Amino acid sequence: MKKLLNTLYVMSETGYLSLDGENVVLLENDKEMGRIPLHNLEEIVSFGYRGTSPALMGACAERNVSLCYLTPQGKFLARVTGKIKGNVVLRRQQYDSCMDKEKAMDISRNCILAKVYNSRWILERACRDHSLQIDLEKVKEASQKLKNALDDIKVCETAEQLRGFEGEAASVYYGVFDELILQQKKEFQFQGRNRRPPQDPINALLSFAYTLLANSAGTALETVGLDPYVGYLHTERPGRMSLALDLMEELRAPLADRFVLSLVNKKIVNGKDFQKKENGAVLMKEETRRSILTEWQKKKKEIITHPYLNEKVEWGMVPYVQSMLLARFLRGDLDGYPAFLWK
Repeated sequence: MKKLLNTLYVMSETGYLSLDGENVVLLENDKEMGRIPLHNLEEIVSFGYRGTSPALMGACAERNVSLCYLTPQGKFLARVTGKIKGNVVLRRQQYDSCMDKEKAMDISRNCILAKVYNSRWILERACRDHSLQIDLEKVKEASQKLKNALDDIKVCETAEQLRGFEGEAASVYYGVFDELILQQKKEFQFQGRNRRPPQDPINALLSFAYTLLANSAGTALETVGLDPYVGYLHTERPGRMSLALDLMEELRAPLADRFVLSLVNKKIVNGKDFQKKENGAVLMKEETRRSILTEWQKKKKEIITHPYLNEKVEWGMVPYVQSMLLARFLRGDLDGYPAFLWK
């Protein structure tokens, strides 16, 4: 169990939460594994199936502490709250901020700044760690273009301009992405982003990783009471989690892209794990999909230091932290939304 801001995350799949006086207690096989005062909490998020005691549920409802239940893999199941409170107010603030062009632009700009910043550091790391295996001059040139793009993004004033700068930066980044593939070059070549359907194994992997990341972002937004379908940069469409797509932009490169590159460069996948259809689509085999999901769960358990909180968290917790920070900004507790800047 880990407390971040005023939210308690219980990562144990077999843990049972109970109430002891004014404390939340985590039990595993009837053994106490941890406790924390209930009055310090606004929310409890549980990644397990055993649930909570009725006494704790009643205490949480009485104190307006919400209980959110997810599967161990992070799929949203349900949220239990007491009397109607913060979520309604928070969602109204979210909807109002979407109509406020200045505030919506601030959030959108921060997300894209983080996306480009993080993409650049992917390239800078490649230059530092693999200078003899890549076209160093080509990758350095792309990194400089992304650095210049950051200056343009900081001063752009409209969503149309922001989308234009983001598109140009993405083109630069993907233009050298093939240099980051260090192994199995014959089976895994990248000549540009394509999807629906993907035309090569790398694009198939990227699409799958982005889908996993979008689902994590959507679940994270649900846990804090935000509407994942109402975004700032991505416009609303029926069935599309626009805010989740906004949130995942800053995590594409450091989480999803690095995950895909590690699958290929560590030879966890190979060319035989894919099949090509008559229409040119390249799809993963079912057993490959299952093995990648296992690797994704391992990736989410890796520990990093969150750049804003300066606390150690698992990669899988980052979307939840960012969702909390966005909710705090919308409530007025923060002066701006602190996007995730990885380095």
